[in-house]
Amino acid sequence: MARTPDGRTAAPARPGTRPRAQAGGRPGARAGAQPRSGATSVAVFRSHSRLTGPDSAWGRFQRGLDRPLTPYYLILGSSALILVLGLVMVFSASQIEARTLGLPFAYFFEKQLTAVLIGSVLMYVAARLPLKLHRALAYPMLLGVIALLLLVAVPGVGKAVNGNQNWISLGGSFQIQPSEFAKLALVLWGADLLARKQQMRMLDQWKHLLVPLVPMAVLLLALVLVGGDMGTAMIICALLFGQLWLSGAPMRLFGGAAAIAIGLSALLIALVPHRLGRLQCIGATHIPADGSCWQAVHGVYALASGGLFGTGLGASVEKWGQLPEPHTDFIFAVTGEELGLAGTLSVLGLFAALGYAGIRVAGRTKDPFIRYAAGGATTWIMAQAMINIGAVLGLLPIAGVPLPMFSYGGSALLPTMFAVGMLLCFARSEPSARAALAARNKRTRGRLLGLPQRTIARLGKARQRRER
Repeated sequence: MARTPDGRTAAPARPGTRPRAQAGGRPGARAGAQPRSGATSVAVFRSHSRLTGPDSAWGRFQRGLDRPLTPYYLILGSSALILVLGLVMVFSASQIEARTLGLPFAYFFEKQLTAVLIGSVLMYVAARLPLKLHRALAYPMLLGVIALLLLVAVPGVGKAVNGNQNWISLGGSFQIQPSEFAKLALVLWGADLLARKQQMRMLDQWKHLLVPLVPMAVLLLALVLVGGDMGTAMIICALLFGQLWLSGAPMRLFGGAAAIAIGLSALLIALVPHRLGRLQCIGATHIPADGSCWQAVHGVYALASGGLFGTGLGASVEKWGQLPEPHTDFIFAVTGEELGLAGTLSVLGLFAALGYAGIRVAGRTKDPFIRYAAGGATTWIMAQAMINIGAVLGLLPIAGVPLPMFSYGGSALLPTMFAVGMLLCFARSEPSARAALAARNKRTRGRLLGLPQRTIARLGKARQRRER
C-alpha cells in the first residue's frame, strides 16, 4: 500500500484505469483547489491577443494603416466618393430650385458635373506636377488672386450675390469667386515662405516667423472682408493658425492672436445687423415671430425628419421651398433628410479619412514645404467642412461657406480639387511610397506580359541593384 505525504494510505489504482480528475481540472487535484494563476494569465492573454494581437482584425487594420501607400489611397478614395455622392445630392436637392427659377431640372447638376470634370483635370495635373513647380506657382498665384480681389471692388466688374460683393462675372451664367482661390494661394505661398525660412534657421525668431506671413494674410483678409465674405475670412484665419502651429509658434502667440480675432469678429458682427442675427440663431429650434432663423430651424427640421435611413433619395420635403440654399450651404441637411443618419455619418467618415491622410502626409515627411503645404491644405478643407456642418447642426452661426467637394459651386470646387491633387502628389513623393508604386507597376506589367512571379522578382532585384 502506498502512503501519501500526510501519512494516509492510498488504495492502489486498478489496472487500465486513470486517476480521477478532481476539482481544478487536473488529475489528483484536491477539491476546492483554484487553478494556477499562470494558467489564468495564459487564457487572458490568448483572449486578449485574439482581439488586439497582430493576427486579430485590429492588428491587420493597424498594419494596413502603416503601409506606405495608405495615405495615397485614402486621399484618392475618400475624395472620389465625396465627389460622387455630392453629385447625386446636388441633382436631388437642386431640382425644385431649378424649376422655381424657370430652369431645366438638371441645370445645376450639369453645371456641377462640368466643374467636376474640369476639377478632375486640375487634380490630375496637380498630382503629377513636380514639387519644384508647385513651389514655383506660389508667387504668381498669390499676385493673381490679389489682382482679382481688387477687381471685385471695381463697379461693373464685381457682382453682388446674396448681399456679398465677392464675385466676378465672366459673361452669361459663368462667374468666379476670387476669395475661394485665395485659400489655395495662401497655402502655397505660406508653405514656400516657411520652408525657406526653416532651411535658413530663421523660424526661432519672432519677426521672421510672423513677417511677412501675417501681414500678407491680413491683406487677403481685408480684401475678402471688403466684399462681405466673413465665412471665407474665418477659413483663412484657421489656415493661418494651422501653418503657424506647424512652424512651431509658441502657445502665447495663439492666445494673443485668438484675443485679437475675437475682438475683430465682435466688431464686424456689431457693424452688420444680419451677422448678429445669425449669431442669435445658434441652437434655435423654433422660428421667432419676426421670421428670423428660418434657414437654421428648417435645417434642423430636415435632419430630424430623416431618421436612421432617411426618407429616400429625392423624397425631401424641406427642399420644396422651405429650406433656402438646399443645394449649396445646406446640402448636408437635405442629405440627412433623404439618407438619414447613415448618410450623414458616411459623409463625416469620408472627411475624417481625408483629414487623417492629410495629417499623416504632413507628419511623416522630411521636406518642410510638403509639411506646411499638406498641413495647410488639410486645415483648410477640414475647417471649412466643420464650419458648414456646424452651421447646419445649429452649433455654429451660418457662415455661407459650401461643404468642400460636396456642395454646388464651381468656384469652391476647382481650388479644392487642385489642393487634393497636391496632397496626392505629396503622398506619392515619400521614398517608401515611390518604392511601393514602382513595385506595383512592375508586378502589373509582368502580369500583362504573362511572366512568372520568379522572373518578375528577379527583374525587380536587378533594377534595384542598378539604381544603387
